[in-house]
Amino acid sequence: MQLVPRIVATVGIAAIATAMLGATGIQDLRRLRGSITIDGSSTVYPITEAIAESFKKAAPNVKVTVGVSGTGGGFKRFAANEIEISDASRPIKGSESKACKDAGVDYIEIPVAYDGLTIVVNKGNYWVESMTVEDLKKIFLSDSSAKTWNDVRPDWPDRAIKIYSPGTDSGTFDYFKEVVAGKKGTIRSDMSVSEDDNVLVRGVAGDEGAIGFFGAAYYFENEDSLKAVPIRNKAGKNVLPSATTIENGTYNPFSRPLFIYVKAGSARKPYVRAFVHFYLKNAAEAAREVGYVGLPEAIYQRATKAFNTGRTGSAFLDEKGEKKSGPITELYK
Repeated sequence: MQLVPRIVATVGIAAIATAMLGATGIQDLRRLRGSITIDGSSTVYPITEAIAESFKKAAPNVKVTVGVSGTGGGFKRFAANEIEISDASRPIKGSESKACKDAGVDYIEIPVAYDGLTIVVNKGNYWVESMTVEDLKKIFLSDSSAKTWNDVRPDWPDRAIKIYSPGTDSGTFDYFKEVVAGKKGTIRSDMSVSEDDNVLVRGVAGDEGAIGFFGAAYYFENEDSLKAVPIRNKAGKNVLPSATTIENGTYNPFSRPLFIYVKAGSARKPYVRAFVHFYLKNAAEAAREVGYVGLPEAIYQRATKAFNTGRTGSAFLDEKGEKKSGPITELYK
């Protein structure tokens, strides 16, 4: 499955950016020379790769390389001074922030889109019409793991469950674990795992008893071969992920913001600054085309201001490095 070619062709980011930048801006971009290395979240990858491809057309002498090692893997490389930008499908953790600080790496946090973590089953699954978080606990938690679908609900068939999950370096895994397992629970280990979401897509599509999860873009790209499961939200309604339900928060508890983290030292380089400005100007459109949801314009404006002023640190961590909770619209005030 190839996400990026369709995204680049459909989005027309380069055309949008050309209109925004004007002739002088394009001329300036063509003068830039340098190399930018990006790694991290497979969820954020489709947005970043699409924007990187279009940026290369506007700035042909800047080489942009985008890798996929998972959110945690990206932060490890970030703290090791191996990359300029880290893609992340969750906010940076206190331990990761400390690792950056210990290595002398200051960072600028930039939210780029909303995603809806999507629970999927095989297209031939006729019995699952919706699920609750409690159902997911029965399947995914190590201390109450179900072996068959009948173990989850008595009216479901006695068919073996095959689980496909992102790897533990994935921010998607971290977010799912936080929602389903909480602080004290643990996720079962007998799962098929991969940092490549395309592998998970193929796994679920090929096994009628399978279940898996990943970012909404990978589901929307594969709607013909996968079935998304409506999730019972806090209001007691069964809700599917869509642009509307992700943005308005009714697809809870699996709606989440996506980020890029930029090394403050690298942000002083003209070609990195140009790339990040290009990203911020086009993030909402790219997100929509790939199956995610753009953030409110006010958030992009605040993120641009934070980048321009070099404001480092995370809005999701307090002064002690402890996690702060709340919607991004509140934390970014």
